[in-house]
Amino acid sequence: MYSKIKTCTLQGLDGHIIEVETDLARGMPVFNIVGLPDASIKESKERVRAAIKNSGYEFPLNRITINLAPANLKKEGSQIDLSIAIGILISNGIIKKSDFRDTIFLGELSLDGKINEVDGLLPMVISMRELNIKRCIIPYNNKNECGFISDIEIIPIKTLEEAISFLNEELEIKPFSEDENVSKIIEEFDLDFYDIKGQEGLKRALEIAAAGSHNMLIIGPPGSGKTMAARRLPTILPELSFEESIEVTKIYSISGLLSSHQLMTQRPFRAPHHTCSSIALIGGGRTPRPGEVSLAHQGVLFLDELPEFSKNVLEVLRQPMEDEVVHIARVNSSLSFPAKFMFVASMNPCPCGYYGDSLHECTCSQRDIDRYLGKISFPLLDRIDIHFEVQPVNYDELKNTSKADTSNMIRNRVNAAKTIQIKRFKRDKIYSNSQIGNKDMKKHCTLKESSESIMEMAFKKYKFSARTYNKIIKVARTIADLEGKDDIEDNHILEAIRYRTLNNKYWG
Repeated sequence: MYSKIKTCTLQGLDGHIIEVETDLARGMPVFNIVGLPDASIKESKERVRAAIKNSGYEFPLNRITINLAPANLKKEGSQIDLSIAIGILISNGIIKKSDFRDTIFLGELSLDGKINEVDGLLPMVISMRELNIKRCIIPYNNKNECGFISDIEIIPIKTLEEAISFLNEELEIKPFSEDENVSKIIEEFDLDFYDIKGQEGLKRALEIAAAGSHNMLIIGPPGSGKTMAARRLPTILPELSFEESIEVTKIYSISGLLSSHQLMTQRPFRAPHHTCSSIALIGGGRTPRPGEVSLAHQGVLFLDELPEFSKNVLEVLRQPMEDEVVHIARVNSSLSFPAKFMFVASMNPCPCGYYGDSLHECTCSQRDIDRYLGKISFPLLDRIDIHFEVQPVNYDELKNTSKADTSNMIRNRVNAAKTIQIKRFKRDKIYSNSQIGNKDMKKHCTLKESSESIMEMAFKKYKFSARTYNKIIKVARTIADLEGKDDIEDNHILEAIRYRTLNNKYWG
């Protein structure tokens, strides 16, 4: 008595088809699972046995062998439970039909036969569609997560008994589908740039950062509004496109953070605590999972109090900031998670926070200040496009009742600049000025002779690196886009240079 059906396991964001072969033979009643199963799959033997019995069916007293093929691929996740149970029931004759070559079975079984939801279902179903699978049988509570996917039947099932009746054609269950617009999470922001008193320069710098997807560092004393402003950054970023929404939702599905099981439309904003480890930030673990840099994909990674993070943790950021992807190597395989994020950080100028403040006296020694600032390496600083220093808000600014720009007003300007960039880069497979490669700098960022002279003087005076030179020009390109200008002008270059002069003041 033999059967073969299909399920799926994940490696990174990619799903791989697993063939579940079931053999019921005479002999001692032993239940074996082979084919590199992880601990959760080995434990499924007891879940499957109890689920079949508690669904009103006899568990076969045979020698049961389950083979998960291909044998060289490690299988992970409790979503394989349902396929093991279905394979046994086909081999035992309880399910009459045996040809399910175009069907994938996904779901974790509880002891009473209920099919529980699983993490990572969205990337599995999308991968199965790309592999020409026609139908996926999934847990009922996961249906909203993948109901918008076209060209594949989604059959939501509540219990093992219901699955048996459906497969025996005794019960009709219509494929679930949901309009893409219905499945989106519509969120209203509680925060708004209108709430910030003063700090017009900081708002301007954040607008430029948002328009060009530039990394940004904010330096200033406590209470000056660094964190308050940074947390409002998502309110001025463009909405995710449908394709970007799917990318982000897949990552959150794998991580088990998709509480609503619907498509995400707001750009992520991740703000890990300074005690987080390098694995928590980058990703990994025994069962590799996305880290904070991947959870911030297509959004913002905000590190508050930057020097409080471990230096080793900060240094691992350098590679994903450049490559926009995280590679996790294991003995038998390697995984990749996307990490295309805007890096925004804030920090005090010294341990007490008041170095250079005209209103408060700094209590730190020069040695303390040097040690504090020394936690941030020059290679990391060099990868940050905009460095901005804020000052405390004075009383007049605090009580000023004049109307400030709202987040919607700023977002409209950002969207206009983004539209210019999308048209500019439609053949280059990039989406923002921050991604312009060195070979395309002359093509997209030509400087006038006067602007080139300004850059030459600044380059020599501030001892800029080649990377800094390119980043200044990219920021100037964004400033020009915000103003609707085709050419980079002298004032754009001067403003962009101003955002890179803090190195000399603090890191000399």
